Amino acid sequence: MTKAEFERLREYIYRESGIYFEDNKVYYVEKRVEQQMEKYGFKDFTAYLGALRFDSTGKMRQELLNSLTINETYFFREYEQLKCLAEEVVPLWCQNGAGRQRVRIWCAGCASGEEAYTLAIVMQEMAPDIPWEIYATDIDTEVLDKAEKGIYNHYAIRQVPEVYFKRYFSPFGDNYTISSLFKQKVKFCQLNLVDDAGMRKMKGFHAIFCRNVLIYFDDLSRRRVALHFYQALEPGGYVFLGHSESMSRITTLFKPVRFKNAIIYQK
Repeated sequence: MTKAEFERLREYIYRESGIYFEDNKVYYVEKRVEQQMEKYGFKDFTAYLGALRFDSTGKMRQELLNSLTINETYFFREYEQLKCLAEEVVPLWCQNGAGRQRVRIWCAGCASGEEAYTLAIVMQEMAPDIPWEIYATDIDTEVLDKAEKGIYNHYAIRQVPEVYFKRYFSPFGDNYTISSLFKQKVKFCQLNLVDDAGMRKMKGFHAIFCRNVLIYFDDLSRRRVALHFYQALEPGGYVFLGHSESMSRITTLFKPVRFKNAIIYQK
């Protein structure tokens, strides 16, 4: 792939997904594009890019984006933020009246579902008497299929506390399956975070988890997503980002709140 070809493809990927690949990601992108070109029988990059742009079904575009997204995740990742949700935020919801309505959490960039189901376990344990639901979204259709099945290997569940593992997981061949209770209460759907029309439909959430997702976006896309998050939240709602991320560097819309276990951002 020439420098000019990489730049053309990078612009296409950015326009379609908000993900921006730096120059040092040429090899990473090239290998995945080669796989897609081989799959569809293209030997010429220009012809492949043209086919992407004029594919009315969107199938080629989606498969390319699926191949480029990074889905490293596991249950109970970044534990301190989960502890903050469980021990500090959920009690606040119960005190201020959010618990009298249905608590709604959005897991944005959910990958294969480990984080969404982790949030479900936390809510079931810490708020069993109030109604709650979790919406989990991702741009990658392949990982969403895995998430809906709810089947995970030993690596994915290795940090699940033993008491929760025994309560909510069952053997499934060489793997493990999550409790059917959570398959009913966690709703998965595809959503592109830079799809303005789709994002405007996301409303009425008390918390949004979007951890280690915006690091793949450029500043403009991050600000677009942050604005949609602000509009999607109920007054006083929270955004949880990854430990290495800061909403304050993206926008002044949110107020950073220092809890005992983590810093999160409030509308």
